[in-house]
Amino acid sequence: MTTSLRVENTTAKKNYTLPLLIIGALFFIFGFVTWVNSTLIPYLQIACELSTSDAVLVTFAFYISYAVMAFPSSWVLKITGFKKGMMFGLLVMAIGALIFIPAAKTRSFGLFLTGLFVIGTGLALLQTASNPYITILGPIESAAKRISIMGICNKGAGAIAPLIMGAIMLKDSSALVERLKTMDATQKAIELDAMASRVIVPYIVIALVLVALAVFVNFSSLPEVKAEGEDGSTNNTLAVRSSIFQYPYLWLGFVSLFLYVGVEVMAGDIIQVYGKSIGISLDIAKHFTTYTMLGMLLGYIIGIIAIPKYLSQTTALKASAILGVLFSVCAIFTSGYTSVLFIALLGLANALVWPALWPLAINGLGKFTKQGAALLIVGIAGGAILPKTWAMLGESVGLQKAFWIMVPCYLFILYFAVAGHKAGLKKN
Repeated sequence: MTTSLRVENTTAKKNYTLPLLIIGALFFIFGFVTWVNSTLIPYLQIACELSTSDAVLVTFAFYISYAVMAFPSSWVLKITGFKKGMMFGLLVMAIGALIFIPAAKTRSFGLFLTGLFVIGTGLALLQTASNPYITILGPIESAAKRISIMGICNKGAGAIAPLIMGAIMLKDSSALVERLKTMDATQKAIELDAMASRVIVPYIVIALVLVALAVFVNFSSLPEVKAEGEDGSTNNTLAVRSSIFQYPYLWLGFVSLFLYVGVEVMAGDIIQVYGKSIGISLDIAKHFTTYTMLGMLLGYIIGIIAIPKYLSQTTALKASAILGVLFSVCAIFTSGYTSVLFIALLGLANALVWPALWPLAINGLGKFTKQGAALLIVGIAGGAILPKTWAMLGESVGLQKAFWIMVPCYLFILYFAVAGHKAGLKKN
């Protein structure tokens, strides 16, 4: 499988170091902002007095924005190009971060969800631009390696975010929960207001960093890249089709990515809630997301070393799906810290799914690359739907048994790796 690209800045044709560094910084930022949700869930559960099912609306509001905004993002990118699109995405994220200030002052869960939706909107634009950009920046066969490098930036931030934000937002949270049980309504309101205010300074800092990065991207020498066929000229028989509906493998990739993001969010964001539900102190459970991120970092390192020299992208995807099934089943049939460990190990299983899936799904789309990328970004809404489904199912059968919904997800990803990525690849 091959695809070509055109870098409009000719000085960048042979040296992609600067673009990789800039995109790496972007992946770090939206990794930090994304994975802090794992801390926000138990934090808002306490501060806004929420049930588990309500608290999981954090992930719903955040990830559903991808479904709403992905295609509008592709339209914006057609006008602005990748570089300006990334800048606008960062500015929208900064606005979302600032909404946390009135949300904290009023302790309004609705405002918190609004801020998360706006942040997700900016991320939809940023992801719609950055993922295809890094995919077509070089040969398609090594795209998984480049995305794995970006993954290290993303999940490195994901490992740091719960440690930093957990130390600020969930400090002495277990003791606070016990004290709240003995307080009257007035005292409780004072304590919860004080807890809610903990989020203000961190999100002001996040907003300032996002604005600074937007300015940097705008004035950087980041080259514009185009996939073959985006300018109307192509020798690729796949790219002469009239719409994205004529690429079956793209749509199967979309379903696979929808399911993947759902299980990734359960392994990363839900692990803290799950740990708390089986009796582990929140002071300990708040670090569990970091363990999942460390598993993903290990997986990315394997991808960087092995792909494509020792391991093809399809083989990596098959292995990831099989490990996902095994670790999910083990998490269901073990208990306590062992069960939590297998959820964390899903980070290792998940690491190479995104890097391997993207190039397989958008290979040969040509002028439809931005639309195809937008469709895949819609798939990130799986992070909204599946965790919420898990929480609702868990209320009736138990949170641990609810992890059964992960197994068919990984089996479909395995199907895509074995056969789905070839469906309609060759034009009859």
